Amino acid sequence: MALTVFILQLAVCILAFPMYLLNFLGIWSWICRTLFPHFLAWVSVIYNEKMASKKRELFSNLQEFAGPSGKLSLLEVGCGTGTNFKFYPPGCRVTCVDPNPNFEKFLIKSIAENRHLEFERFLVAAGENMHNVADGSVDVVVCTLVLCSVKSQEQTLQEVYRVLRPGGVFCFLEHVAAKPLTWNYFWQQILDPVWFLLFDGCSLTRDTWKTLERASFSKLKLQHLQAPLSWELVRPHIFGYAVK
Repeated sequence: MALTVFILQLAVCILAFPMYLLNFLGIWSWICRTLFPHFLAWVSVIYNEKMASKKRELFSNLQEFAGPSGKLSLLEVGCGTGTNFKFYPPGCRVTCVDPNPNFEKFLIKSIAENRHLEFERFLVAAGENMHNVADGSVDVVVCTLVLCSVKSQEQTLQEVYRVLRPGGVFCFLEHVAAKPLTWNYFWQQILDPVWFLLFDGCSLTRDTWKTLERASFSKLKLQHLQAPLSWELVRPHIFGYAVK
Protein backbone atom coordinates (compact mmCIF):
# COMPACT_ATOMS: atom_id res chain seq x y z
CA MET A 1 0.00 0.00 0.00
CA ALA A 2 2.81 2.41 0.88
CA LEU A 3 4.47 1.80 -2.50
CA THR A 4 1.17 2.42 -4.30
CA VAL A 5 0.71 5.69 -2.43
CA PHE A 6 4.27 6.77 -3.27
CA ILE A 7 3.87 5.99 -6.98
CA LEU A 8 0.56 7.84 -7.21
CA GLN A 9 1.96 10.78 -5.23
CA LEU A 10 4.85 10.95 -7.68
CA ALA A 11 2.49 10.88 -10.66
CA VAL A 12 0.40 13.71 -9.21
CA CYS A 13 3.51 15.75 -8.45
CA ILE A 14 4.76 15.30 -12.02
CA LEU A 15 1.42 16.58 -13.33
CA ALA A 16 1.71 19.53 -10.96
CA PHE A 17 5.32 20.29 -11.94
CA PRO A 18 4.54 23.83 -13.22
CA MET A 19 3.22 24.74 -9.76
CA TYR A 20 6.33 23.34 -8.09
CA LEU A 21 8.52 25.31 -10.49
CA LEU A 22 6.65 28.54 -9.73
CA ASN A 23 6.96 27.76 -6.04
CA PHE A 24 10.71 27.22 -6.39
CA LEU A 25 10.99 30.60 -8.13
CA GLY A 26 9.03 32.28 -5.34
CA ILE A 27 6.14 33.22 -7.60
CA TRP A 28 3.54 30.70 -6.45
CA SER A 29 3.46 31.94 -2.85
CA TRP A 30 2.75 35.48 -4.10
CA ILE A 31 -0.07 34.16 -6.29
CA CYS A 32 -1.55 32.21 -3.36
CA ARG A 33 -1.32 35.09 -0.92
CA THR A 34 -3.06 37.35 -3.44
CA LEU A 35 -5.79 35.02 -4.71
CA PHE A 36 -6.45 32.78 -1.70
CA PRO A 37 -8.43 35.43 0.24
CA HIS A 38 -10.83 35.76 -2.72
CA PHE A 39 -11.27 31.99 -2.88
CA LEU A 40 -11.78 31.79 0.87
CA ALA A 41 -14.35 34.59 0.83
CA TRP A 42 -16.43 32.46 -1.56
CA VAL A 43 -15.94 29.04 0.04
CA SER A 44 -16.39 30.33 3.61
CA VAL A 45 -19.97 31.31 2.88
CA ILE A 46 -20.74 27.74 1.80
CA TYR A 47 -18.85 26.30 4.77
CA ASN A 48 -20.75 28.52 7.19
CA GLU A 49 -24.07 27.35 5.75
CA LYS A 50 -23.09 23.70 6.19
CA MET A 51 -21.47 24.09 9.61
CA ALA A 52 -23.65 26.80 11.18
CA SER A 53 -25.16 24.48 13.80
CA LYS A 54 -21.74 23.26 14.94
CA LYS A 55 -20.38 26.79 15.12
CA ARG A 56 -23.37 27.95 17.15
CA GLU A 57 -22.80 25.01 19.51
CA LEU A 58 -19.07 25.72 19.75
CA PHE A 59 -19.49 29.42 20.51
CA SER A 60 -22.73 29.28 22.52
CA ASN A 61 -21.08 29.62 25.95
CA LEU A 62 -18.30 32.10 25.19
CA GLN A 63 -19.75 34.82 27.41
CA GLU A 64 -19.24 32.57 30.44
CA PHE A 65 -15.49 33.10 30.06
CA ALA A 66 -15.64 36.91 30.26
CA GLY A 67 -13.30 38.53 32.78
CA PRO A 68 -14.29 40.54 35.88
CA SER A 69 -15.29 43.55 33.73
CA GLY A 70 -17.93 41.45 32.00
CA LYS A 71 -16.36 42.25 28.63
CA LEU A 72 -15.22 39.22 26.64
CA SER A 73 -11.75 39.55 25.12
CA LEU A 74 -11.35 37.23 22.12
CA LEU A 75 -8.37 36.53 19.88
CA GLU A 76 -8.99 34.79 16.57
CA VAL A 77 -5.92 33.11 15.09
CA GLY A 78 -6.02 32.75 11.32
CA CYS A 79 -9.08 34.94 11.09
CA GLY A 80 -9.33 34.83 7.29
CA THR A 81 -12.29 36.86 6.08
CA GLY A 82 -14.01 37.08 9.47
CA THR A 83 -16.76 34.55 8.81
CA ASN A 84 -16.91 33.58 12.50
CA PHE A 85 -17.83 37.09 13.59
CA LYS A 86 -21.58 36.61 13.39
CA PHE A 87 -21.38 33.75 15.93
CA TYR A 88 -19.66 35.82 18.64
CA PRO A 89 -21.67 37.37 21.51
CA PRO A 90 -22.60 41.10 21.50
CA GLY A 91 -19.99 43.42 22.96
CA CYS A 92 -17.17 40.94 22.43
CA ARG A 93 -13.79 42.65 21.94
CA VAL A 94 -12.10 40.97 18.97
CA THR A 95 -8.45 40.96 17.96
CA CYS A 96 -7.51 39.16 14.74
CA VAL A 97 -4.23 37.55 13.75
CA ASP A 98 -3.38 36.29 10.27
CA PRO A 99 -0.06 35.98 8.40
CA ASN A 100 -1.66 37.17 5.14
CA PRO A 101 -2.16 40.97 5.03
CA ASN A 102 -4.45 40.60 2.00
CA PHE A 103 -7.27 39.49 4.31
CA GLU A 104 -7.55 42.95 5.85
CA LYS A 105 -9.96 44.39 3.27
CA PHE A 106 -12.26 41.38 3.72
CA LEU A 107 -12.10 41.85 7.50
CA ILE A 108 -13.15 45.49 7.16
CA LYS A 109 -16.24 44.33 5.28
CA SER A 110 -17.03 41.70 7.94
CA ILE A 111 -16.59 44.26 10.72
CA ALA A 112 -19.06 46.58 9.00
CA GLU A 113 -21.58 43.72 8.82
CA ASN A 114 -21.14 42.76 12.51
CA ARG A 115 -21.69 45.94 14.50
CA HIS A 116 -22.48 43.92 17.62
CA LEU A 117 -18.72 43.39 18.10
CA GLU A 118 -15.96 45.73 19.26
CA PHE A 119 -13.08 45.26 16.84
CA GLU A 120 -9.73 46.10 18.42
CA ARG A 121 -6.96 45.39 15.91
CA PHE A 122 -5.66 43.22 13.08
CA LEU A 123 -2.15 41.84 13.52
CA VAL A 124 -0.16 40.42 10.61
CA ALA A 125 1.54 37.50 12.34
CA ALA A 126 1.82 33.73 12.26
CA GLY A 127 0.16 31.66 14.96
CA GLU A 128 3.57 30.38 16.01
CA ASN A 129 4.76 33.88 16.93
CA MET A 130 2.15 36.26 18.35
CA HIS A 131 4.63 38.35 20.34
CA ASN A 132 2.42 41.46 20.00
CA VAL A 133 -0.21 39.78 22.19
CA ALA A 134 0.62 39.96 25.89
CA ASP A 135 0.79 36.94 28.19
CA GLY A 136 -2.53 36.03 29.82
CA SER A 137 -4.34 38.89 28.12
CA VAL A 138 -7.36 37.21 26.47
CA ASP A 139 -10.36 35.23 27.69
CA VAL A 140 -10.90 33.20 24.51
CA VAL A 141 -8.77 32.09 21.57
CA VAL A 142 -10.49 30.75 18.44
CA CYS A 143 -9.06 28.67 15.58
CA THR A 144 -11.22 27.33 12.78
CA LEU A 145 -9.58 25.59 9.82
CA VAL A 146 -6.18 26.96 10.85
CA LEU A 147 -4.22 24.16 12.52
CA CYS A 148 -4.24 22.34 9.19
CA SER A 149 -1.93 24.97 7.71
CA VAL A 150 0.30 26.36 10.46
CA LYS A 151 3.95 25.38 10.15
CA SER A 152 4.05 24.04 13.72
CA GLN A 153 0.94 22.99 15.60
CA GLU A 154 2.95 22.58 18.80
CA GLN A 155 4.34 26.12 18.69
CA THR A 156 0.93 27.57 17.81
CA LEU A 157 -0.71 25.83 20.76
CA GLN A 158 2.10 27.02 23.03
CA GLU A 159 1.34 30.59 21.92
CA VAL A 160 -2.40 30.04 22.43
CA TYR A 161 -1.69 28.80 25.95
CA ARG A 162 0.60 31.77 26.66
CA VAL A 163 -1.88 34.50 25.66
CA LEU A 164 -4.86 32.95 27.46
CA ARG A 165 -5.55 34.07 31.01
CA PRO A 166 -5.82 31.27 33.63
CA GLY A 167 -9.23 29.68 33.15
CA GLY A 168 -9.47 31.01 29.59
CA VAL A 169 -10.69 28.78 26.78
CA PHE A 170 -9.40 27.73 23.36
CA CYS A 171 -12.16 26.86 20.86
CA PHE A 172 -11.31 24.91 17.71
CA LEU A 173 -12.96 23.45 14.63
CA GLU A 174 -10.56 21.70 12.25
CA HIS A 175 -10.53 19.27 9.36
CA VAL A 176 -8.19 16.34 9.99
CA ALA A 177 -6.89 13.08 8.59
CA ALA A 178 -9.44 10.34 7.93
CA LYS A 179 -9.23 6.98 9.67
CA PRO A 180 -6.29 4.86 8.48
CA LEU A 181 -7.05 2.05 6.02
CA THR A 182 -9.99 3.94 4.50
CA TRP A 183 -10.26 5.07 0.90
CA ASN A 184 -10.54 8.66 2.04
CA TYR A 185 -7.23 8.45 3.90
CA PHE A 186 -5.68 6.73 0.85
CA TRP A 187 -6.59 9.68 -1.39
CA GLN A 188 -5.68 12.23 1.27
CA GLN A 189 -2.13 10.84 1.30
CA ILE A 190 -1.87 10.89 -2.49
CA LEU A 191 -3.17 14.43 -2.96
CA ASP A 192 -1.63 16.03 0.13
CA PRO A 193 1.59 17.36 -1.49
CA VAL A 194 -0.34 19.17 -4.25
CA TRP A 195 -3.16 20.21 -1.90
CA PHE A 196 -0.49 21.91 0.23
CA LEU A 197 0.46 24.14 -2.71
CA LEU A 198 -3.05 24.75 -4.00
CA PHE A 199 -4.53 25.77 -0.66
CA ASP A 200 -1.82 27.94 0.87
CA GLY A 201 -0.08 25.38 3.07
CA CYS A 202 -3.12 23.32 4.07
CA SER A 203 -2.50 19.64 4.89
CA LEU A 204 -5.06 16.85 4.56
CA THR A 205 -3.28 14.32 6.74
CA ARG A 206 -2.76 15.95 10.15
CA ASP A 207 -3.90 14.08 13.26
CA THR A 208 -4.49 17.36 15.07
CA TRP A 209 -6.35 15.73 17.97
CA LYS A 210 -3.11 14.05 19.07
CA THR A 211 -1.31 17.39 19.23
CA LEU A 212 -4.14 18.84 21.30
CA GLU A 213 -4.01 15.87 23.66
CA ARG A 214 -0.28 16.46 24.21
CA ALA A 215 -0.70 20.18 24.91
CA SER A 216 -0.64 21.66 28.43
CA PHE A 217 -4.33 22.47 28.85
CA SER A 218 -6.00 21.48 32.11
CA LYS A 219 -9.16 20.27 30.38
CA LEU A 220 -9.85 19.10 26.82
CA LYS A 221 -13.24 18.29 25.32
CA LEU A 222 -12.95 17.03 21.75
CA GLN A 223 -15.35 15.35 19.35
CA HIS A 224 -14.82 13.75 15.94
CA LEU A 225 -17.44 14.25 13.25
CA GLN A 226 -18.05 13.86 9.55
CA ALA A 227 -18.85 17.35 8.27
CA PRO A 228 -21.69 17.60 5.70
CA LEU A 229 -19.40 18.92 2.96
CA SER A 230 -19.26 18.17 -0.75
CA TRP A 231 -15.52 17.42 -0.73
CA GLU A 232 -15.10 14.07 1.01
CA LEU A 233 -11.39 14.74 1.52
CA VAL A 234 -12.16 17.40 4.15
CA ARG A 235 -15.19 15.80 5.80
CA PRO A 236 -13.30 14.36 8.80
CA HIS A 237 -13.39 17.09 11.46
CA ILE A 238 -12.75 17.65 15.13
CA PHE A 239 -14.30 20.35 17.25
CA GLY A 240 -14.30 21.28 20.90
CA TYR A 241 -12.53 23.38 23.48
CA ALA A 242 -9.56 23.33 25.84
CA VAL A 243 -9.24 25.25 29.13
CA LYS A 244 -6.01 26.72 30.44
